[in-house]
Amino acid sequence: MVKAILDRVFIKLEEPTKHNGIIMELDNDRNIGVVLSKGEEVTDSVKVGDKVLFHKWDDLPSPEKDVVVVRESSLLGVFDE
Repeated sequence: MVKAILDRVFIKLEEPTKHNGIIMELDNDRNIGVVLSKGEEVTDSVKVGDKVLFHKWDDLPSPEKDVVVVRESSLLGVFDE
């Protein structure tokens, strides 16, 4: 796995799921995942292992299948599970 740098976050995508009865997907694009790695400029509001919701148009592919890279500013929220 590549280590994230600066304000980047590597996210392992999850299949769409329900959260509080709401299906968490938009237009069949997956936008929920688990943080695998975060850069040194990412704040403490997100940690490795957190399940996050992110802006679906800001993700970039990574060398690994089902892993994307986003800037911290593309994170919309952290699930409190």
